Amino acid sequence: MIGNALPLMKDRSERLWDRALRVIPAGTQTFSKGPGQYVSGVAPKYIQRGLGGRVWDPDGNEFIDYGMALGPIILGHAYPRVNEAIAAQLRDGITFTLMHPLEVELAEQLAAIVPCAEMVRFGKNGSDATAGAVRIARACTKRDKIACCGYHGWQDWYIGSTSRGLGVPAAVTLLTAHFEYNNIDSLYTLFRQHSGQIAAVVLEPVNFFPPRPGFLEDVKDLTHRNGAILVFDEVITGFRFSVGGAQALFGVVPDLAAFGKAMGNGMPISALVGKGELMRVLNDAFYSFTFAGEAVSLAASLATICEIREKRVLDHIWRMGARLIDGYNRIVAELGLKRLTKCIGYPCWPKVVFNDGDGHASPLLETLFQQEIVKRGILTRPGMFVCYSHGPHDVDETISVYRLALQVLAEAVERDAVREHLEGDIIEPVIRSVLQAPR
Repeated sequence: MIGNALPLMKDRSERLWDRALRVIPAGTQTFSKGPGQYVSGVAPKYIQRGLGGRVWDPDGNEFIDYGMALGPIILGHAYPRVNEAIAAQLRDGITFTLMHPLEVELAEQLAAIVPCAEMVRFGKNGSDATAGAVRIARACTKRDKIACCGYHGWQDWYIGSTSRGLGVPAAVTLLTAHFEYNNIDSLYTLFRQHSGQIAAVVLEPVNFFPPRPGFLEDVKDLTHRNGAILVFDEVITGFRFSVGGAQALFGVVPDLAAFGKAMGNGMPISALVGKGELMRVLNDAFYSFTFAGEAVSLAASLATICEIREKRVLDHIWRMGARLIDGYNRIVAELGLKRLTKCIGYPCWPKVVFNDGDGHASPLLETLFQQEIVKRGILTRPGMFVCYSHGPHDVDETISVYRLALQVLAEAVERDAVREHLEGDIIEPVIRSVLQAPR
């Protein structure tokens, strides 16, 4: 084996998993954190603690972490300024009988930096915010159907249209239709097929694929010409692509937008923002839950946003991400693997992709690569969330591990023995039916 790595200790992790299966459906609270997303039998199943850009599992194995809790950790694990804000608020209390002043402060902050944010309401998950946007759109337009592109959370309006729709009424699943990113004709077709019925167009303004020139502008124009409301799902792009989200980066301002993940550096908080005339619908439409104004998360979010702005955090993240992309693709070229793998996407959120040489995605190659890097101390999924605590040393160490893993992959491909190299099951996607942009 090239660059042989010792097997990880995982006794405690496996014992925890055995216990979990007895009391937790699917064994996990979050499908995307479950064992099926990693190489079972090789990768750890639990993380015990984190500091900066690194994490440790219950057996003491250390990893450079690019999963970053599925994206929320923008500054780093246990980041001092955020922890201090959390500790200070904890001393005063967590949540109260009446509203907290931090609700006003954070709403004003978001209104100052997000182009579409004239008014703000808070939530706990990105799903809260996207579902709230859909409710506003339906109330304002008196229409029921939604056109969407991308992943938008666990609520019935979206998840019912995917392979994870079990338990969603059939009548609800018929109210959501998908269109293809960078294909304006596919959205035009939906408006033609459902003329006068579409309340909102909901999309991630950017993912791993850049919008074609004029695409976002065309989506906005087509949406408004058909009397619908444009919603940007910025749960991932907000505070990562730019402080004001992708709408600030690309200069296309939606009617409503959902933010989450990175806005609290790991604390559970999201925001539904938008034009005042639309947001005021929530004076009557029901968007209300006990923990929406929970003060510890509000304090964490204010501290996180201030740190991002004051320290030019995103400049650093984009530099480190570019270093990762360049390093990976340079190794790929050296090993003659360009037809099988490359690192794509924006530097703030790069993604490693694998194909079988004929343009079809290859979970088999992806699994072997992930197997080899986790054994050498790198924990990630194909999409890598770079954080502020990742420095040049971390990135260079990562690139060195990638070289070793790609050498194993190249040798396995050369011998037509990729499957024989696997020490666990092939990784499976959580949702299979979300449309992807053409590669």
